[in-house]
This record gives sequence, C-alpha cells and structure tokens, in this order.
Amino acid sequence: MINVLDDELNDFLNQAVTKTFKRQEILSRPNIVPNEIFFINKGLIRVLVTDKEGTEHTIHFALENQFIADYSNFIQGKPSIYSLQTLEETEVVILPSTAIEWGYKNMIEGQKMGRLIAEYYFIYQDDRIKNLYIRTPKQRYDSISNVFPNIHNRVPQHMIASYLGITPIHLSRLKKSEISKL
Repeated sequence: MINVLDDELNDFLNQAVTKTFKRQEILSRPNIVPNEIFFINKGLIRVLVTDKEGTEHTIHFALENQFIADYSNFIQGKPSIYSLQTLEETEVVILPSTAIEWGYKNMIEGQKMGRLIAEYYFIYQDDRIKNLYIRTPKQRYDSISNVFPNIHNRVPQHMIASYLGITPIHLSRLKKSEISKL
C-alpha cells in the first residue's frame, strides 16, 4: 500500500501490541469509545450489533491481513454501537489511537496510509449498501465467497444468513439449490 522505511515501521510497531484472543472473545463493546484499530494476523472477527429485542445482526467479517474497528466512532471519539467478536482463535496487532496519530505525523507516507485504509473502508461500506438494496439474496450469497474467501467453512451458517440479510432457512434453500445444480 505504501513505502515504509524499516526505522519507521519499527518505531510504529513499538507502539503496538500483538495479542492472541480465544474463540468467542469480545475485543470491543458497545457504549465504549473505541480507542484502537486491530490488524488481523491470523483468525476471524465478526462485527455485530444487537437490536432492542436482543437479536444479534452480523454487520461485517474481517479476516487475515485486514484492519478492523468501529472506524467512524474511532475517528469521532463517540461510543460504539458495535461489538467485535472473535470467531476462532485470533491474533491481532492492536494499534492504539496514539500509534495511529504518530504514524500520520512521523511516517513519510503515513497520511497516504490512513487515506488508503479509509478509502478501502468506504468502498466496502458502499458495496455493502448496494448488496443489501440492489442485489437479490441469491446474488449476495453467490458473492460472499469473493469478499470473504472460505467463509462457509469458518463461520456458523446463522451468522452468514444474518450478514446476507436473510433467514437461516432461506440460506439453507440457497445452498440446496446450488448443490442440486452440480
């Protein structure tokens, strides 16, 4: 994404912490101002929101070599509405806001890095909105593996259904339809 000098990278990473979380651990909770961004070395994280009736809705999955956070509330310094939950043992690099700010100020291409990450996040969110409102459930189902490779082997089906905006029964029908075509 950017050119980083070895000294810059070392100074940046000295401000970060690498941590491994067990399956089903919560990295970030609602009603708390997010103060860090996570980079996933290994594992899988689900972003979810719980509605007033207590139903969980899967908003996003993040896999290896991706950044994840409640990015807009991180930037605005507002309490999150999301939970970030590991779905398998997950190793992350935790980047506190102080490290991010240091990168912007001290890395030659730090501003560019921040812009590229924000652009990626914007494009993902824009595609997500298009998927929910323009594409059929079948089209969403067909494209999920492109966005999240091997997701069907790593995530419970009810979470995939939630992400797709369909019921688990509808997901089962879509899968059966795919199998019958083979």
